Amino acid sequence: MTESLSLAPASPLASAETVEAAHVAYAAWRAGRLDSVVGPTGNLSLIETRWLEPGDETVAQDALAGLPATVTATELSRTNLETGDRERGIRLWDANSPAIRAFETITAFPFNPDWVIEAEFTPVDGDRKVPFEHIRDNGGTRDLVVPGDITFSRDGVDYSLSAFDDDGTLLLVFGDETNGQDGATGTYASGRFLFVKRDGDRVILDFNQAFVPPCGFSDQYNCPLPPRNNRFALALEAGEKRVVFRDGYAH
Repeated sequence: MTESLSLAPASPLASAETVEAAHVAYAAWRAGRLDSVVGPTGNLSLIETRWLEPGDETVAQDALAGLPATVTATELSRTNLETGDRERGIRLWDANSPAIRAFETITAFPFNPDWVIEAEFTPVDGDRKVPFEHIRDNGGTRDLVVPGDITFSRDGVDYSLSAFDDDGTLLLVFGDETNGQDGATGTYASGRFLFVKRDGDRVILDFNQAFVPPCGFSDQYNCPLPPRNNRFALALEAGEKRVVFRDGYAH
């Protein structure tokens, strides 16, 4: 990494109309985020992720026996890194979880017009997969479909970013010099996420809507980490910073 920088670009990286639309949308996005994380199946309500043994036919409804009415169960699956087999799992969500009760806010930078970027999207033929390390896989990687390259230039540096297909939406996992730093400009240590708006060969990267990944709310999540090409060697001062709890609560 180079010395931490936080510089305005030499020339705008998005049209005035795009920046204004992003600014208008910011307040609603911010309010929606704060509401969503405390929802019945929001990031703060996850209390358990349970992976089932092969042959275990337990379904979500079975897991609710004896639990409060505030608890919801859902099913999920993943690929076993050692065998390649599909594994089934159950997640339990509590609308009255300790994390929700202790939640105070998600800190965020003020809207920063310099981090609204119009970039080029170059699709690739077929399903190209890129290995992403995940936070709880002890260095193992999971291959995720990356349907194209996102490219732009800023302050004389050319960037080529990899956003993977998250149920039909491009999700960018990125890191920068603010990650894990102390003080008012520090952000979540493992990196942040950003949904990418795509229109043909054009994408908008509005880093003001960069958000703390689910693993920043609960250790029951297993989030992907930024690959090397998605790590900015500068301080990207836009978007969410950290999750804040009251009374010393630790998730």
